[in-house]
Amino acid sequence: MIKNKYKIEARERRRKRIRASIMGTAERPRLNVFRSLKHVYAQIINDDLGKVLAAASSVGKDFVCNGGNKLGARKIGEIIAKRALGAGINQVVFDRGGYLFHGRVKELADGARDGGLKF
Repeated sequence: MIKNKYKIEARERRRKRIRASIMGTAERPRLNVFRSLKHVYAQIINDDLGKVLAAASSVGKDFVCNGGNKLGARKIGEIIAKRALGAGINQVVFDRGGYLFHGRVKELADGARDGGLKF
């Protein structure tokens, strides 16, 4: 239990360091990623206004894949890209949320790029 606590605290420190340099604006909002053991969540955020412009997650009723694997993460990336393009957003800043750019986070980014987002 203690080891898990330190891992969470270390990820939070990394997340704060990353957020100190990344800022989502109206021209280039921030694509934020959160992953849990079973699910993947993605949000496009305008930090100037403090508003979520688009969101997608593997928890939704219309999502049929498993969010805890790479295939599900890629599908979430494609869904968030489709919703962002529908909202008129085509360029974003990628915020990996303190996670390594590997595995599900990388697949989500690749899915978003394949869907038409530029970052």
